[in-house]
Amino acid sequence: MDMAVGIIVGAAFGKIVSSFVGDVVMPPIGLLSGGVNFTDLAFGLQEAVGETATATINYAKFAQTVIDFVIVVGAVLVAVKTINSMRKTEEAAPAKAEVEPEPSMEEVLFSEIRDLLKVRT
Repeated sequence: MDMAVGIIVGAAFGKIVSSFVGDVVMPPIGLLSGGVNFTDLAFGLQEAVGETATATINYAKFAQTVIDFVIVVGAVLVAVKTINSMRKTEEAAPAKAEVEPEPSMEEVLFSEIRDLLKVRT
């Protein structure tokens, strides 16, 4: 069940990141580079012949995908580090509870009385 929820949330997060990069990050970069629309940037390999489409290498779409990947990886690393630090604190807490508590004052006094009675007999 946890895995299914993780996959669904991961897919939704991927769409959010793609939208963030395509709609928020890349337009200002295009504006700074002279009003270039990154979705249209490509190298033409071969012109269209008849019904055959033009062969292109879409390097701008690849750049957007790389930026998406970097953002997703960063988010996953932060999540993993957070989960690992929470697990370490959970594991450390029971270790402290396993230490025997100091005896109460009554126990100390009864122990001393017992030891004194042993000496007399």
